[in-house]
Amino acid sequence: MARSFQHSPVDFRSMPTAIKALAIANAAGFLLSQIVGGEFYRLFGLVPFHVVTDRWIWQPLTYLFIHGTFMHLLFNVFALWMFGMPVEAQWGSKEFLKFYFLCGIGAGLLSVALGPGSHYPIIGASGAVYGLLVAFAMLYPDAVIYLYFFFPVKAAHMAIIFGLIEFFASATNATPGVARFAHLAGMGIGYLYIRWWWIAKIRVKGLWGELTKTGGAARERSPRRSSRKAEAAAPASDPMAEIDRILDKISAHGKDSLSDEEKEILRRHGERQKRTDA
Repeated sequence: MARSFQHSPVDFRSMPTAIKALAIANAAGFLLSQIVGGEFYRLFGLVPFHVVTDRWIWQPLTYLFIHGTFMHLLFNVFALWMFGMPVEAQWGSKEFLKFYFLCGIGAGLLSVALGPGSHYPIIGASGAVYGLLVAFAMLYPDAVIYLYFFFPVKAAHMAIIFGLIEFFASATNATPGVARFAHLAGMGIGYLYIRWWWIAKIRVKGLWGELTKTGGAARERSPRRSSRKAEAAAPASDPMAEIDRILDKISAHGKDSLSDEEKEILRRHGERQKRTDA
C-alpha cells in the first residue's frame, strides 16, 4: 500500500527547519555569486582540476549552494520544497539532511572522478535534488505529480522518465552546459542508499534486537516462554521504541507487511497523539 501525503500551500514560515535553512543557504549563495562575479564560481563552484590538483576540498560541498541563473535557483528550491517536505516528514531532519548531502556531495565527487582534469565549474543543488526525487518516488510511488504542471504521472514513473532523459542527454552531450552526470549520480546514490544501505541497516538493527532478546531469554528458565514475555513487554516498557521499529518496517517492506497487532499499536499511538494535540 502506497503512503499518502498532502502538500499545504507554499508557506516559508511553516517549512521544517532543515528545508528552510537549505532554501536560505541557496538564496544566499546565489546573491553572493551575483555580487562577486566569475571568481566566486571558480572558488566555490566544483572545478575538478582544482579539487584534484590544488586540494580545494571544500568545493564538493559549496557547489551545492551556487546557481547560475534565478530560474536555476527557483527550480531547485521549488523541487526541494515539493519532494523534500514529505521525505523530511517521514525521516526527520537529521536523516533528511544526511541523505541530501550524501547525494549532493557524492554526485560532486563522482563528477570529479569522471573528469579530474576539467576546468569547467559545476554548480547547483541538482544532484541532491534528483536524489530527493528518487527518495520521494520510493516512498510514494503511486503519488500523482503533474509533470510540467500539465501531465499527470505517478511518482515512480516520473523518476524513471527523468532518469532516462538525463541518461540520453548525457550520452549524446545534447546540453554541454548542464552537468547531466551529476544529476544521474545523485539519482543513483539515492537509490542505492535507500535500496541497499537503508534496508540493510534496518535488518541488521532487527537482527541485533532479536539476538539481544535471545541472549536475555537464555538466562531464564524457558527460552521460548521468556522470549514471548519480552516481546509482550516491549511495547509497554518502551512504547516509542516499538513505534520506531514498526515505522522502520513500513519503510523497508511497506504497510502491508504489518501484522494486525502492529497496526493496532499504530492506531492507539495515533489516538494518543490526537488527544495530546487537543
